[in-house]
Amino acid sequence: MSVTDIHFHGIAGLSTQTSSFEEILKIAKVAYIYGVEKIILSVYPGPIEKMRKNMEAIKRAMEEQAKINKPKEQATILGIHLEGPFLNKKRSGALNKRYFLDPDEKIFEALVEGFEDFVKIMTLAPELKGSPTLIKKIRDKGILVSMGHSEATYSEAEEGYRKGASSITHIFNAMRGIHHRELGIAGFGLLNRDIFIEVIGDLEHLHIKTIELIFRLKRRDRIILISDSHKGTMLEDKGVRKMGKLKGGALPLALAAKKLVEYGIEETAIWGAVTENPLFFLSQNSS
Repeated sequence: MSVTDIHFHGIAGLSTQTSSFEEILKIAKVAYIYGVEKIILSVYPGPIEKMRKNMEAIKRAMEEQAKINKPKEQATILGIHLEGPFLNKKRSGALNKRYFLDPDEKIFEALVEGFEDFVKIMTLAPELKGSPTLIKKIRDKGILVSMGHSEATYSEAEEGYRKGASSITHIFNAMRGIHHRELGIAGFGLLNRDIFIEVIGDLEHLHIKTIELIFRLKRRDRIILISDSHKGTMLEDKGVRKMGKLKGGALPLALAAKKLVEYGIEETAIWGAVTENPLFFLSQNSS
């Protein structure tokens, strides 16, 4: 099975914040060198026209790959993940909250027009006014909805799930955590049997015991390991470092997966989370 990374902003100085399809193809080449065979490329929130230019570059790169039967020494680009702009400013993480917007169907339509066949996932905050209605609109376009960058309570996350959201973006990061009187969106992600959850496995975003907890509690085929790779992501393991503000994943996905196995997480569960599970999640687009 192919290692598939569904949350990938860039690597080795390269970023999806570009209007150059050549740069996108370079990202695909570097991803392949470091063990990733399939990727969904994530677009940062920004001005709508800027996001569309980033999407156009990815679309062009996908079209270039489609001209040949199998891209040579490149990760196959499966589509686009829009990480925003309908996110909660209280949980911006490393994203620029200046470009976060309230959920709006007209803005959504303007953003995805012409890219409906290329956008596979969209992250939004389910607690924002208008999100439940917009979730249904996004699903009607055949786009998967992931909940993240969110201050949602357990019940608000549950409502988002009922409306059609099917995953949680990098669980525990940039979201309300678990409290003994309010389990929040993270608690919902762990306890709901059917929702998928993204997990950043670089051991900087989550403590190893938190990852162990996830693999003990969560249904195994609903865990998706991701890199959240960005232009500053390292290409080798230099050990867990003390960091300030986290700005995206610290390791390529295949390397992070190997590291988690070394730390004692069951190997079959880890490799399922980077091969079978992400593809199973993406197949929900057709359901």
